[in-house]
Amino acid sequence: MNILVLNCGSSSAKFAVLDAVTGAEHLSGNAQRLHSPEASLDWKQGGHSHSRPLPGASHATALRAAVELLRTHGLIDTLAGVGHRVVHGGSLFSASTRLTPEVVKQVEACIPLGPLHNPPNLVGIRLAQELLPGLPQVAVFDTAFHQTIPARAYTYAVPLEWRDELQVRRYGFHGTSHRYVVGRAQSMLGLEPDQGALLTVHLGNGCSATAVLDGKSVDTTMGLTPLEGLVMGTRSGSVDPALIGHVSRATGQTAEAVLDALNRKSGLLGLSGLSNDMRTLEQAAAGGHARAKLAIEVFCFVLARQLAGLVVSLGRLDALIFTGGIGENSTLVRQVVVGHLGFLGLTLDPAQNARAVGGAAGRITTSTAPSALVVPTDEELMIAMDTAQLVSTSED
Repeated sequence: MNILVLNCGSSSAKFAVLDAVTGAEHLSGNAQRLHSPEASLDWKQGGHSHSRPLPGASHATALRAAVELLRTHGLIDTLAGVGHRVVHGGSLFSASTRLTPEVVKQVEACIPLGPLHNPPNLVGIRLAQELLPGLPQVAVFDTAFHQTIPARAYTYAVPLEWRDELQVRRYGFHGTSHRYVVGRAQSMLGLEPDQGALLTVHLGNGCSATAVLDGKSVDTTMGLTPLEGLVMGTRSGSVDPALIGHVSRATGQTAEAVLDALNRKSGLLGLSGLSNDMRTLEQAAAGGHARAKLAIEVFCFVLARQLAGLVVSLGRLDALIFTGGIGENSTLVRQVVVGHLGFLGLTLDPAQNARAVGGAAGRITTSTAPSALVVPTDEELMIAMDTAQLVSTSED
């Protein structure tokens, strides 16, 4: 069953046609740098990469071009549905959902919680409904997997009216990735879907960790927004909220400008003054770049400290799972983090750690209980699988 997966961001529109049963990718692409003279439509098919310029293209122009591309390759008529990544579903959605006018209104209602992400997600939804009106459409929410977190873990120690009236609480993100790698890890460990005390760590430009007990998310590091938690590519992660006022008064910047800096100019980029890319920082640190070295040290220490805290929500640890671009490829980050967590019984196997890169999965510790694993994520396939299931159910 072929599914079109769409992920619309503020300046990009990623798309892929996947067989939800076999996982085979027929074609994938990205319309990037939208609304700029450098906008382009880039795609891969059959191991070959292609690109065409789309100067100044909007989301509408780019998605029309993408749909025409799929039509040219004979893929439109094979589609059974469209799956959309939607970042924030608030507390309204605990699972992927078939899109109806009412559901679209509910996604709109979550815009105050996801002001950077939900509007472009909605653009993609509306354009897909216009361009592909005969296909069922499904929303797959980053936040849905975390709706099983108990109140003691999602409630902030602020006036309770803020939670009940303003929806101020921990929501968590990267849920599609965490859910996918949990299923893969359970299979690798010989566990049933409702078994295991697992820590999943999604490390990319955005980073989050989740405690998963017996298949359910029970705690996570990201909060009301994706800013909270771990050090990330350009996001600070958790900081003292009072620093916003302090920096604002000291520099004359508005609070909004300081918050923007915490989202876009902090994390690995802010610490290193060099890059938000871990590969660049590792090379620079090896060459003696002091700020790059510090950035890596802070990144790994904060990660290990928050992982140790998440064990409280599990009560024990069966496995630690690394995924995402950094998690799947940085042997250094995994080495340092596992080293920090040795008191939990984790001991790194250097040879196994070195082998687990470039899409390779496997255990990277000498210990088997608990163990540390590398499991490549596939959020697009998870979205396709959810969409196919909902389409099949509605047809029955």
